[in-house]
Amino acid sequence: MSEKTLTRMDLSEAVFREVGLSRNESAQLVESVLQHISDALASGETVKISSFGTFSVRDKAARIGRNPKTGEEVPIHPRRVLSFRPSHLMKDRVASGDQG
Repeated sequence: MSEKTLTRMDLSEAVFREVGLSRNESAQLVESVLQHISDALASGETVKISSFGTFSVRDKAARIGRNPKTGEEVPIHPRRVLSFRPSHLMKDRVASGDQG
């Protein structure tokens, strides 16, 4: 398996090559899409991208955790967490290693 990481610049470059916008317009488009997704999640909305997956925000309640080294009980405060659930198509694609 590759250790490569896909970056914003990689996405912008792909839009540049495949869509034909200028590099600057491609970067602005990628930034705009990511900003819309981020804003929706920050406001508590669910973001569903067909054939890809669903991003959602969950509220986790306060609980008592335990320090694994010392065994000491530690309070864990309530918080919001981001979760991603891949679509069945994405799960199948990742499992098969299909890159096309």
